[in-house]
Formats: sequence, C-alpha cells, structure tokens
Amino acid sequence: MENLHNCRTLVPMFSLLALLLHLSSFHSLSLAYELPDENFINCGSDAAINFTGRTFIADDYFSSQKSKAVKASNQLPDNISTLYQTARIFSQQSYYKFEISENGTYFVRLHFLAFSSSVNLSTAFFDVLAFPNVSNSGFKLLSNFTAKNSSNSPLIKEFFLGIDPGTFKIYFVPQASSFAFVNAIEVFLAPASFSPENYNSSLPLVLHTIYRVNVGGQKITPDNDKRWRNWEQDDRYLSDPNSAKEFHYPGEPSYYNNGELNDPVTHFIAANDFIAPDSVYRTAKEMNITPSRPFNSFNITWSFNAARRNARHLVRVHFCDIIGQPGNIVFNLYSNGNFSKKVGGSQSLFDTQSGTPFYYDFVVSSNESQHISISVGARTNSTNKTAFLNGLEMLEIMEGSVSVSDVKESVKKNVGLVVGSVVGSLSFICILAFGILFGLKHIRRLTAIRGLKISFAEVQRATNNFDDEKLLGEGGFGNVYRGTLLDGREVAVKRAKKGSGQGLREFHTEIKILSKIHHRHLVSLIGYCDQKSEMIIVYEFMENGTLTDHLYGSDLPRMPWKQRLEICLGAARGLDYLHTVAAGAIIHRDVKSNNILLDKYNVAKVADFGLSKHGSVDETHVVTKVKGTLGYLDPDYMMSEQLSEKSDVYSFGVVLLEVLCGRPPIDGNLPRDEMNLAEWVLHCKTKGLLEQVVDSSLEGQIDANSLRVFSDTAEKCLRKEVNDRPTMGNVLSDLEYALRLHLALNPRELSSEDSTANASSAFINVERLPSLSSTVNADDTAVSAVGSVDTTPSQVFSQLKFGDAR
Repeated sequence: MENLHNCRTLVPMFSLLALLLHLSSFHSLSLAYELPDENFINCGSDAAINFTGRTFIADDYFSSQKSKAVKASNQLPDNISTLYQTARIFSQQSYYKFEISENGTYFVRLHFLAFSSSVNLSTAFFDVLAFPNVSNSGFKLLSNFTAKNSSNSPLIKEFFLGIDPGTFKIYFVPQASSFAFVNAIEVFLAPASFSPENYNSSLPLVLHTIYRVNVGGQKITPDNDKRWRNWEQDDRYLSDPNSAKEFHYPGEPSYYNNGELNDPVTHFIAANDFIAPDSVYRTAKEMNITPSRPFNSFNITWSFNAARRNARHLVRVHFCDIIGQPGNIVFNLYSNGNFSKKVGGSQSLFDTQSGTPFYYDFVVSSNESQHISISVGARTNSTNKTAFLNGLEMLEIMEGSVSVSDVKESVKKNVGLVVGSVVGSLSFICILAFGILFGLKHIRRLTAIRGLKISFAEVQRATNNFDDEKLLGEGGFGNVYRGTLLDGREVAVKRAKKGSGQGLREFHTEIKILSKIHHRHLVSLIGYCDQKSEMIIVYEFMENGTLTDHLYGSDLPRMPWKQRLEICLGAARGLDYLHTVAAGAIIHRDVKSNNILLDKYNVAKVADFGLSKHGSVDETHVVTKVKGTLGYLDPDYMMSEQLSEKSDVYSFGVVLLEVLCGRPPIDGNLPRDEMNLAEWVLHCKTKGLLEQVVDSSLEGQIDANSLRVFSDTAEKCLRKEVNDRPTMGNVLSDLEYALRLHLALNPRELSSEDSTANASSAFINVERLPSLSSTVNADDTAVSAVGSVDTTPSQVFSQLKFGDAR
C-alpha cells in the first residue's frame, strides 16, 4: 500500500526547525493557543496555494500505480478557489500520514469537489478511516461516501478527534471496483476540547460537524473565522419565524479572562474569538414578546434533522448577554422539549458585565424520526423576562471503532527534494548543532527518571485492566482507579482520557518537577507509564479522599475543629516546603480543597502539580498565562498575569474559609452577595457577624481566641495587595498558634500522635505571638504522622481528585 507522507517532507529545513522546537517544548511550554501553520495539503497539486490565510502545500512527490493526480479540465467558477482544481485519486486502500507532536483535540477537515476531468469523480464510492494512535483500532469517518452533489460546490467534512503524539493516519478505502479521491486535507490543533456535562462513556469523543449556525446574524465565511469555519444563518431552522427577533450589538464582546476559565458551578465555559468569531456574539435571536404573545406562552425553537436515528449528538450553545443589564436575564434551555439547563442570572460568573461570551456543551439524542430540537424560553423569576441565543453547533458522536490490516510502509525517499534546502547556510549549521546538543541533554534528563517507569502490562494487572469496579473518580482529563502492585502496595492510578485536550504539558511538569522533591505533606509518586501513547501516573493511595469530601462534598461525617486545624497545618507545611525548600522554589498554582488529599490517618498531603511553575523566592513574580480554578484565583494574578508564591497564599486563604464555613468558594444557589465565599466572609467579619457563617457542625467546638487567630490568618492571606500577604511560613506559624489556643482549653484532645503540639508546649507557648517566624522544621521533610519514614520518590501529577477528576 502506498504511504502518502505529509507535506512537511517538502521543506526539510522547516521540518528540522519544527523538531528542534518540539524538543524545546519540554523545557519552555506556552499554554496559549496559536494559529497553526502546518498540515494543510493541496492534494494532487504541484504547487502550494494560499487559501483564506492557510498555505496548502503540494503533494506532487508521489509516483505510484495506486494513486495519481488529476486536474479540472474546465475553468472553475470565480466563486470556487483554485484549491479545488486538483485532486488525488486512489485505486487501492491508501493513507496520508501526519506526525503529531502535541496531545489534544484536533480539527480534521476533508475537502471534496467532483469537478470535470479525465476521471468522473462523481462516481467515486469509498470509506474514510482515521487512526489517531499507535494501535490498529480507529474510527470510520465516512462510510459509502460519494462527493456527488447537485450544487456543484465543494463539500467540506469536518471532524474532531483526540490524537496522541506520534503517527496519525487517514485512510481512503475504495469500495468494490470504484475509487477514492480528495482535494485537500487539514489537520490542526483545536483551541479547546469538548467536555459535555452529561457525556458518560469510556470511549474518546470523535465528532462529526453536522450544523454550525450564527443565530440572528449573517452567514460567516472561513476568511472571517480564525478557525476557518462556515457558519449558516439560522432562519431556515426556526420552527416559528414570528417567535424571534434579531438583536445586534454595536460594541465588542468582553471576553472573560481571554476565555480560559470553566465555571465549576454552572459548567459554563468562558469563550474567546477562537471558540467562535466576534460576529457570533454580537448578534442574537431574542423572544419576540408582544401583547398578544406573552413571555410564558411560547419558546423559540430551532429544529434540525440528524443523519441517523437515535444517534447521540454533542450540542454547543453560545451565549452573550448583549440584550439587558448584567444578571437580569434568567431563562431555560431545552432539548427535544425537555428542560436541560438554567442560563444566566446571579449563578453565572459570566453575567457580571454586558457582552461576556460563554458556551455550554451537552449531549442529546435524535429520536426515531431523526429530529432534534433546541429551544430557549423565559422564566417567571427573571427580572427581564426573555430568552436569547447567539450561536449553535451540533456534532454527531461517532461511536464504534474499526480496524485495518497492518501495512508495510514504503522506504523510498525523495532525495531530490532535500537538495533544494539551504545546505550551505551558517545559520543552519548553528541550529543543527544546537538541536543535537539540546536533544542529548533532553535524553539524559529522561534517563534520570527512568527508574520510576512502570510497564503498561503491570498497570493493567494492578487495575484488573481498568475495571469499572476499581474506578475512584472520572472527569474531562481522565479516570482514577484503585490498584494493587505486585509488591502488595495499594496505589491510585490516573489514566489520561484520549482526546481530552489536556494533560501532556501537565504530565511532563509532574514528572520533571516532582521527581526531585520529597515531603511528608506532598502526595508521593510511585511511578509513571508512557507506553503506547498512554499518560499514566501511579501514586500512593489516599484512603480518605479529598478535604472537600469531608467539608461539604459528600455525606461523610463532618470533621471536628482540631482535626480541621491539623489538616490545614499539614497542607501549609507542604506549600511552605514548595516555596522555600524545593529546588528552585515551586509555585503550586492550583491550591484548593480538592487538591488536599487525606491518608488513612487523615494526614493532609497536597496534590495536583500539573500547573506548577518554577519560581524563586528572590524573584518578584513570574509572568505566565492565567491558569487555576474559579473561586481560588488570586485577583492580582488574574489582572496582571504575574504569578508569585503569594498567589498560592491567596488560594490557601480561600481553603481556610472553606474549612471554617463548610461550603464551596462559589455557590450559585445562594443570593448574589453571598455567592463568593471570600467576599461574603470578609464582609461578615467586618460587620462583627463572623459566627453566623461558621459551619453549624462546629457549634460549641471553637474557642473565641482560636477563631480570631484563624480568621485573621485567612483575612491576611486574602489581602488585595500582594506584598501585604504573609508568606506560607507566617501562615504556618499563625495556624500553629490557633491550634495551641484550642488545645489550651481542650487538653483532653491532646494525643501522642499530635504533629504540632504536645502536653507541655501547648501551655508553655500559648502566649507566643503568631507570625514571628517562618521556619521549616527539618523533620517535616521525612517523618510521617505515625512516625514512619517517607522515602517514596515524589508526588502525583495534575488534577488528583477522587470525586470528579478533570
């Protein structure tokens, strides 16, 4: 079978540069989404072409009896690009091969136009298969496909696939005595993955775009979309044209934090102009309410025909309140006539100002008649009783894998193409030398942690081949399983989900940074597995789950005050170690109660280092893209993008308030002024009403002095000015003081296992002023809560949570 190499073979110089940049990505990773500039192929052509900002490279370097290039025999109409005047046809099963360097969700677009030529392309009848990883299992993208259509316009088939680093192949398989063809191919990284709230499957998401609609606006062509997409007008899909009216916004959308945040309460996600063009968010269809048509008598409904009966579809709905005052519009979203979601109001973090775009992903099935309807309708409790929609995308979930026989690849090389490179360039030699030295250095670094590698076979055995009965938690990033190694150790195994669009950088960050640090209050790394394009971390099993579980996230009994204080002390010790002792100093960047895990003795251990950054206590800040979790993010960091260890201090202050109040940092079910925990508690503290927000299960347990020191510590952590916040060492000292105050009045709670106080020190040191020191106890780096020695290598990688792993 023919091996159709990707376009980068044509320009070896650029291929080398891409390789060097790939090597360097392990050391300097940018999390910002950038416009792709490769993997655009002009099939069957001998020349590159620029089309709507993309350069499609020719694939004329093939000469085989199994494929040939064809060219249109007639001049194409002026409205059709010259991209469609050539095609490559295949008489036998053949494939294009792409080298993928970054894990994530990818756009895959196939362009077809059955133009007039020496071969009648309209008679082509074929399948298209995609193999996104190293196994021989893939997905059938198109089945029994023909490009014949009455409009004589190009057909563009768009898919989203989760693709691992390595080789990605697209197969063209002719049916019977027919043939296959394609005019152009695009493969590039998407700006965001799809994580629908109600999608339950262990299979990766493979999506086929069916509809993409600009509601209330005009048709949008690829040259007006940063991802080169077509958006239709919505009028043809409206069930009742009189039910809606158009609304046009004269201003620009106000993107929330550049579209990086996910609201954990509502599951709405902040959008940016890569998710959808500005013009989608500047227009909308609003309910057409009249005296004869009151708000509670109708909904706006859009109706669509699905490709198959009872097929599952992912629907992405786009919202941007350009109609009323922020937070005044609350309405319902429906699918197939059933309530799906409440939209807007005080529960949404994206309704704080006008014109803030966000979107929501969910799954809906077509019925027996292959019909899907999406509706919006007003709520009676809304200040402004109306509803609106800005945009809609509908993608069919491709379910069921296929396989093909293994094919030996051609070893022919196009030597002549290499001759065209800039051979004698001094800059080329310098870059090559740098790349070799850099690559050797990189290899040595990988070898240094190879002792932590665990085979995929052992991971499978430990988890009984990832048995669902061993599942501890699942989420957008992957699943966490309980396992038992051959030596009898109980472990937690986190396996990245295919196509999550997250994790490769986080995986490398965890492995590189955390294999070097050891502390009793940091979760220990047992090993990792990267075979077969897997990203798996094996870490010590934490029997009692997350701190969140014991505060409000489950039906577990609520913890007493002394135990809460000891857990806060343990977490503070771990963070203080990261900031002051760990090599180079490390900023955690995602401190929250769900990332504080508890072992069987309820000893706290900080986890989730995938977003961590190397810093230095001597540096004022590190400039970086804002990442983290809503409710915990340092406002100064969000505004300035300048990260420091004081950002961790702020987040830990929020955790202290969670511990005190027993509620999440953001609660959309509460009144607007109570929704944000930090703002509400500090307001009550100022008014002298702190006792009213303390967790009711703690009634009668907290001494007034201990409460004062604890709440003052949290308040200092949450100061707006970064330089006014304490260090983690100061926080640790204050918390020790709060515990001693508590034990002074509750001596019966003293035990031999107390890690921060004993019978004598509790009374002798009770009057010591807090925050006088920020020292790290030497034994904190080795002794565990029960006196054992911690000698395991390091910690776990990103999003280590049991209840809802990302």
